[in-house]
Parts: sequence; C-alpha cells; structure tokens
Amino acid sequence: MTTTRWDPDQYNRYADHRTRPLRDLIARVPALAAEELRIADLGCGPGGPTAVLAERWGRARITGYDSSAEMLARASRLAGPTPGGGSLAFEQADIAAWRPDRDHDLIVSNAALQWVPDHVALFPRWIAALAPGGALAFQVPGNFGAPSHLLLRVQCLAPRWRDRLGGLLREVTPVHEPGGYLDALSVLGCEVDTWETVYHQLLPGPDPVLEWMRGTALLPVLDALADDPGATEAFLAEYRDRLRTAYPAGSFGTVLPFRRIFVVARRRAG
Repeated sequence: MTTTRWDPDQYNRYADHRTRPLRDLIARVPALAAEELRIADLGCGPGGPTAVLAERWGRARITGYDSSAEMLARASRLAGPTPGGGSLAFEQADIAAWRPDRDHDLIVSNAALQWVPDHVALFPRWIAALAPGGALAFQVPGNFGAPSHLLLRVQCLAPRWRDRLGGLLREVTPVHEPGGYLDALSVLGCEVDTWETVYHQLLPGPDPVLEWMRGTALLPVLDALADDPGATEAFLAEYRDRLRTAYPAGSFGTVLPFRRIFVVARRRAG
C-alpha cells in the first residue's frame, strides 16, 4: 500500500461525492445469512465509509484497515458499539499484506485498490477467507484516462518537472476493466456482478477539481515537492490553469465526470 501522507480534512472535503459510490456498491451486495456478521473494510480512510457499512449491517462486527496513521487517528473517533448492537474497530494494516485470521462474511474496499499494485493477485487469499455465501465487494476509480489525470502526468513529464517528478506516476492504468475482474473472480468459483457508472459530479467553489485532486491523486506529487514550497506553488498554479481549461466553471459550479468500476463477487455456498 502507498506510504503517502494523507490529509483527512482534504479527503473529506467532498465526502458526500466519495461516499455515494460505496452506497451504490453495497446496495448490490446479496443478503448475508450469518447471525453474527464479520466485515472487513480494506482502505477505510477516515472511517466515514466504514460507518456507512454499519448503517446497512447494524449488528455486524466491522473492522476498518488502513496504512495511514493520519486516517486512522480520525477513524478512531468512530470506534465502539454501534446502535444496531454491532461494533466498529480500526487497525493499521497494509492491504497487500493483510491476512484474515478468521472467515469473513463480507470484505469491502472503497476506492483503495488502485493504490495496490497487482491487487488481482490478492483475490484468491480474500475469497478463501470468505464464509460460504460471503462476498467481496469493491469499487475503484476508472478515470485514469480523464483530463484530470492525463494533464497531471503530462505536466510531471514536462522539462521543468521531469527530473523530480518524471517517474512518480504510473504510466500503466492501475485498475482493470470490468471484464478483467469478472474473469479473475469467476475462475475462483464466484458469482460475479460487475458494472460501471459515470457520475457527473457538480463541485462548488473556486478550482474545485484541483481541490478534489489534492485529496488523492496529487498527493505523491505534493510529497515529492514538500521540501520546496516555491516549486509546490508553481506546480499547482500551472496545473490549476490546465484544469480550468479542461473543466470550465459554470453558473452552478464545475462538473467533474468521474467513472467508477464496481464488483461484487459472492462465494458459492455449496
């Protein structure tokens, strides 16, 4: 998992937009039969998405895992019993190294697997950790070809920046297409439901696409330039101008089309 320094406040700036895909994802999770449900949330971030799981499965024992100490410090405020009789807990763990110590009824990941190289190779371990009839459910961004990301990569490779930033962002798209996930999970004996959605997100305020990117994809760049405030300011000003052209502000705000890929894989009960 990435060692990027996360800022929970910046990430939560658009919390409603970031949570909506999770709600759409868990709406498609099939009924879970166990009386005492055990759920893992991989890449739980500041804990808000994990609390959404508790709204749906109020009696479940839910544990959120994240590699970021900053995110877990914020998430820990939500730890404890839930109104439905279940519980929320949070632990530090790298998704790529996480090994369940017992069967789970549901393993969820909300917009985190794109940070894990070759995450498909982890599927056999996770499916084996599901109770019969349990499910793996995740959603990942599918917008790495969008102007927001293309412009960022182009700028990092420009003569002014490439010595410091040229090798920072991956050229290969870090997620698979829906059909790729369908194949990978079907061969593991799962019933797979996969789909994609493009959300046309209306973002308020000045330069909202830049602010959105500062919460996620820009973080490695900001880390690399952290010791040079002047360079950081110059990079952001250049990127801001590019984004203003690609995503012009309208009278009601700025529209950011955002593609998401969803997967729900159910381990067969038999």
